[in-house]
Amino acid sequence: MAISKSEISRVSIIGASGHGGLQLVKLINDHPNFEITNLSGERSAGNSWNDTNPFMKINGDKEISKSNIDEIAEVSDYVILSLPNGLSSQLTPLLLEKGNRVLDLSADYRFKSLAKWKEVYSKEAEKYPRFDYELCEEAIYGFSEEFRSDISHSRLIACPGCYPTSSLSVLIPFLKQGLIESEGIIIDAKSGTSGGGRNPNEQLLLSECSESIKPYGVIGHRHTAEIESVASHFAGHEINLQFTPHLVPMVRGILSTVYARLRDPGLTAEDCKILMEAFYKNQPFIDILPVGIYPATKWVKNTNKVMISVEVDKRNGRIVLMSVIDNLLKGQAGQAIQNLNIMHGLEQDIGLPKITFYP
Repeated sequence: MAISKSEISRVSIIGASGHGGLQLVKLINDHPNFEITNLSGERSAGNSWNDTNPFMKINGDKEISKSNIDEIAEVSDYVILSLPNGLSSQLTPLLLEKGNRVLDLSADYRFKSLAKWKEVYSKEAEKYPRFDYELCEEAIYGFSEEFRSDISHSRLIACPGCYPTSSLSVLIPFLKQGLIESEGIIIDAKSGTSGGGRNPNEQLLLSECSESIKPYGVIGHRHTAEIESVASHFAGHEINLQFTPHLVPMVRGILSTVYARLRDPGLTAEDCKILMEAFYKNQPFIDILPVGIYPATKWVKNTNKVMISVEVDKRNGRIVLMSVIDNLLKGQAGQAIQNLNIMHGLEQDIGLPKITFYP
């Protein structure tokens, strides 16, 4: 089916009941250019959205339904998938065949190589047979600030993961311009518990994670491969880096601290700040902080912002890059809406929050 030419375009959300889905529902409900026409969620199917989620009532209410591709395609211009890895790939080809444009929040289309996806997501590959090699090659990686032109023309957007969004925001400017060494890049990242999803999980119980911080996925976290893939693209050669995530006792937010060695040890922190300001000029969601001011996750909570700071250790020629994002917005649903705006020919910041409620 053809994209509706009406002023208000129609958006369906499949997987509306999870943390990411909840953010999508709120953002689209409040958006001046889109309306929600279908909400799908297996757990709450058959129930009214407003009755199930009285804390987030939407205009006109909707009955939450099980995923019916024909029905969804009929009432949609765009479909956003907020589903577990592997499951999205079973629905995306069918939606594209119906003429819908798709934004996928899972990892199913983040790799150009389906073989690589099967390697990284081996358990999902066993559960969900896939042969959509061409779609993997076609999909555009939805890092909005760098792939805007491609996103605008694409019918399938692979929205980045939360950790990759935070880490790549600071790495891309330096890798693309060849200013840091490829070897020895280290990413130390810390995330709130909402990154673990909405399903019950013993590790995310208050009694388990409160007043504590712990690393996890120390070797081989799935986002390592995603970060390396995109980093390699911008560097022009293969990048192998160290990525260690940590769980911290807060609900939302990611802090990434990235260490690398400068090719030119004469560069100062001020030089690097000016470089990033030029690189991200006119990007509404990227804020480069003054040297000596370090970002806090609370500063970007409930916004689609990335706040970045940089330091240079003159003793050893290393650069220290710091970034914070809200993992559920810029790291997930917010960036999806940013990409949706771009696909629809709108200014990329329409309908997206830029200023937090503080403290």
